[in-house]
Amino acid sequence: MKKGKREGFESVDWKTFGLPFVAGVDEVGRGCLAGPVYASAVILPPDFELTSITDSKLIKPEVRTKLAIRIRENAVAWAIGISTVEEIEIYNISGASLLAMKRAVESLKQQPQLVLVDGNQKIPRLLISQETLIKGDLRCAPISCASIIAKVARDEFMESQESQFPGYEFGVHKGYGTPKHKELIRKHGPTALHRKSFGGVREFFQMEK
Repeated sequence: MKKGKREGFESVDWKTFGLPFVAGVDEVGRGCLAGPVYASAVILPPDFELTSITDSKLIKPEVRTKLAIRIRENAVAWAIGISTVEEIEIYNISGASLLAMKRAVESLKQQPQLVLVDGNQKIPRLLISQETLIKGDLRCAPISCASIIAKVARDEFMESQESQFPGYEFGVHKGYGTPKHKELIRKHGPTALHRKSFGGVREFFQMEK
């Protein structure tokens, strides 16, 4: 393994685990004020080579979309898991994120022998060996690829909500708590897509009591 560029973490070559089917899994949308959490799981072939792979948030949208296509075309298997806004309220954002990850892994057409999970929490009730990797989306290719696929899929979903909720600009901010998004919530009130328990949204429901 070699030193990564960020915070002294080591880059992790998934091939060193010596297993043919190693999946990386990551989620996106955890910090948003609106919309579901998306997760993706990806198993890469051993000869996979692709430049510009890193945390999806650090890649320009147009590049990210092209990378997602290439990853899906070349992966041994890939899948997406989703936790709804309602599930975020029931299980909290941490629990809902892990649930989306579990769904992604369990939806893979090829069952992995090992799952590399971004972060420091293992996926509960997943009957497959797991390893957690802090900053995994920056230093491990399967997790980076999962991050890219999940980000592109979630962004496309949020863009599709423009017509359902006109005036909220979901296609622009994708549900993140930007100043403009918060201004639109104050102006129009929250929608069914907003997370009621999140700061910047819950205040409106407290006012109704």
